[in-house]
Amino acid sequence: MKKYVLPSIKLTFLCLVLFSGVYTLVLLGISRVVPGHGKGEIITANGKSYYANIGQKFTDDKYFWSRPSAVDYNAAGSGGSNKGPNSPELLQAVQARTDTFLAHNPGIRISDIPVDLVTASGSGLDPDISVQAAKVQVKRIARVRNISVEKLNALVRENTEKPFCGLFGPQKINVLKLNIALDNLK
Repeated sequence: MKKYVLPSIKLTFLCLVLFSGVYTLVLLGISRVVPGHGKGEIITANGKSYYANIGQKFTDDKYFWSRPSAVDYNAAGSGGSNKGPNSPELLQAVQARTDTFLAHNPGIRISDIPVDLVTASGSGLDPDISVQAAKVQVKRIARVRNISVEKLNALVRENTEKPFCGLFGPQKINVLKLNIALDNLK
């Protein structure tokens, strides 16, 4: 018995020290040297501070809309809806979002609406939309703000983030940054 108990206790103590102490300190050290010092990317606009890495709610027609959130953009309780693709509640929510989008964007066909504008992300806090999701909203914003479509398309191109290392992930646009740039247009 002593042959098995003593090594088990030693291994437990070693794992406790490594994973609760050393690992935590290593991650804390890394967070202190990266941009933002582990606090996320903070953007200040119009006297207010926002976290660029947390989705913000934009529903006014003069702004690019964000991806829907199952938690109403509450960073304290992130999470998805956990509803499957055949869930009647999910299908109703997607249909309601689609109908709302079509009502605010006349002339858009249902097949032109990217999925990220009618479905929530897994965390409910996704700050990004696809390039297609931004482009499909350009005509509405051009009409409401009286800005040319070409100028808005250029703004979308300027705010498009390329995949990490040119390989990993899709092109995306941070909605908060795009809307701040939109407000700063002359």
